[in-house]
Amino acid sequence: MPDVIVIGGGITGLATACALADAGLGVSLMEARQLGAMASSWTLGGVRQSGRDPAELPLARAAVAQWAEWHHVLGAETGYRRRGNLRLARNAAEAEAIRAMVAAQRALGLNLDFLADIKAIRAIAPAIGDGVVAASFCPDDGHADPDMTISALAGHARRKGVILQERMPALRLLVQGGRVIGVETPVGHLHADRVIVACGLQSAALIQPLGLALPMVAKRVCVLQTTPQPPAFEQVFGVANADCAGRQEIDGRFRVTTGIGDWPGDPARWTEATLRPSFADTAALIARTVPILPLLAASGLERVWGGLIDLTPDALPVLDAPAGCPGLVIGAGFSGHGFGIGPVSGQILRALALGETTPFDLAPFRLDRFFPEAVQMPLTLHG
Repeated sequence: MPDVIVIGGGITGLATACALADAGLGVSLMEARQLGAMASSWTLGGVRQSGRDPAELPLARAAVAQWAEWHHVLGAETGYRRRGNLRLARNAAEAEAIRAMVAAQRALGLNLDFLADIKAIRAIAPAIGDGVVAASFCPDDGHADPDMTISALAGHARRKGVILQERMPALRLLVQGGRVIGVETPVGHLHADRVIVACGLQSAALIQPLGLALPMVAKRVCVLQTTPQPPAFEQVFGVANADCAGRQEIDGRFRVTTGIGDWPGDPARWTEATLRPSFADTAALIARTVPILPLLAASGLERVWGGLIDLTPDALPVLDAPAGCPGLVIGAGFSGHGFGIGPVSGQILRALALGETTPFDLAPFRLDRFFPEAVQMPLTLHG
């Protein structure tokens, strides 16, 4: 019997499993599809501090420091590069919003500059087009490769003895005497002292029978990938209203994304076909990104796909061990920007599972913060 069961094989679940195994615990990880099937595979792989909610900023700052050494810890490359993050303005109103964001985050100690015109922007990123009028730039931000990172985490987990079970859905949580004691699977019951629920959109359904409500809505994101191009753009870019973001990958391909609204289907029953963006979705994404990076206009289109994210009302994750449900830990609702804080999220969830304290204020991430009311906050997708 494992000491801990982790449900979910994205970056959060895998980082948590690794942190637990590094502490000497026996861990079994269950993933309903394949490792990295959801947001951890379609993400841009942004590792950013800039533009974070003030509550999340300490986690992001700690994570950035860890990303630089994570490949040593995991024993494999993650593709991490610290090349900066640009948040772009395409009109005067967006420029003022970014100027205000820079002032607020500089006051919190973040190394962040306001670039007031296209000349200043092109001094950092010459490929940026005339459709951009101002930007923020955080040189300490960066990006990693999602597939390489998931592979590195999985390899480290296996070497540490973690049992990784793909295509093994969690049907329900097992409770005895008011305590969570394991998971029901299609092949029987698996027991453990603690269960960590880190399976994105499916998390709410798993904890609901325990009387716990995790408000989330499903958002579908369009992702476009070009054919390989010569190196031309080192940073990750986002925009003031978060309707597109992108970067150039290690192999030269550009990957760009945009939020395209609610997902009308069942998040538990998605397929690549049902998530695939329409012609109109793809055209809209191209129309948004070409003015930002004009070189995309001549790039070949290699792949288009869709992904789902788990958006909470305040766009912050839940990182909690609810007092009324001993044996249960929750790490979900990362709202499209959980990749960058993955190393720290894993450590926090490990600490919650073991009853340890962390150096972070976790009050903003408690499950009970949503009640009695919750106000929906917007998406920020680029990391």
